[in-house]
Amino acid sequence: MGSSDLNYKHLRYFWTVARVGTIAEAGRVLGLAPHSISAQLATFEGALGVTLFRRSGRRLALTEAGERILGQAEEIFALGDQIVETLRDDSLRRSLPFRIGIPDSMPKSMVHRLIEPALRLERPGRLVCRESPLSELLAELAVHRLDLVIADRPIPPEVSVRGHEHLLGESTLSVFAAPALAERLRGDFPRRLDGAPFLLPGEDVAHRGALLQWFERMRIRPAIVAEFDDSALMKAFGQAGDGVFAAPTTIADYVCRQYGVRVLGEVPEARARVYAITTERRLSHPAMQAIHSAAARALTPAAAG
Repeated sequence: MGSSDLNYKHLRYFWTVARVGTIAEAGRVLGLAPHSISAQLATFEGALGVTLFRRSGRRLALTEAGERILGQAEEIFALGDQIVETLRDDSLRRSLPFRIGIPDSMPKSMVHRLIEPALRLERPGRLVCRESPLSELLAELAVHRLDLVIADRPIPPEVSVRGHEHLLGESTLSVFAAPALAERLRGDFPRRLDGAPFLLPGEDVAHRGALLQWFERMRIRPAIVAEFDDSALMKAFGQAGDGVFAAPTTIADYVCRQYGVRVLGEVPEARARVYAITTERRLSHPAMQAIHSAAARALTPAAAG
C-alpha cells in the first residue's frame, strides 16, 4: 500500500475508536452508524494487511500493529492541532470558540466563577459550554470536539480516554436549609440533621460518598427524601423547604442569596474537588490559564493524599 493510497477518513475512524474504546461510542462521536464504522475499519485493515483491534471484554484493545499505527496517527492529528493553535495566535482568534464540557453534577455557580475570567482576557475568544454526562464529555474531548472538561472527579478508570487531569483545588461542604425548615430542626449541628429530610446528591456526584461516610462517622441518620444528579434542581427543592442539602462552602454566600436558605453548618471532612481535564499535559491556552488562576482564588489547594 503506497502512501498516496492512505485513506485519511479511515485513519480518522480508527483513531476515534482507539481513543474512545468502542465502535458504538465512536459512532456517537462521529455521527455515524456503528455498522458503517465497522465496515470502514474492516476496509482499512484489509488495505493495510493487518489486524488493528482485538476484543477485550466489551471494549476493543489495540493489537501491536494498532499501537504502532495509533502513535503515527497521533502525530498526524497533532499537526492539525498545531494549525488551530497557529490561528489562535493571530487576528482570527476572536472567532475561534473555546469549548468547555461541564457534567450535570457540577454546581453551575462554581463553574461560572471559574470560567468567567476567561471572558475578560485581553483577546478573549468565544466560549462554548456544553453540559452532558462525564463519559460523553470525555469522548468528545478525546476527538478534540472539546478543549476542556471541568469535572468533580478525575477520569474514571472504566473510561478508555487518553487525557490529563489537573486538580484545580477543593472546597469543604456546607449544609443548607430553607428558614422555615431550619426553625423546625432542633439541637446543635450536626445532631439536628438526625431524622431531618435530606436531599442527597446522585450517584454521579463525586462528593456523595464522602457525605455518606460522614453521616456514618457522626452516627447521624437523616431521612433521604430525594436524590439529584443536577445540583441546581436539588437547590430548587431545598429552596422550597423539601429538605436539607449540601453544597460547596466556597459558593455558600451565593447559595444563600440565590435560594433564600441558611447555612446550618460546615462539614470539613467532606470535600468537593474540581479538576480540569484536557488532552494537554500543560494548561497552555490563555483561557485555561485564566481558569486556573480563578481556581487559585476561589478554591483551597487539595490536601495531600
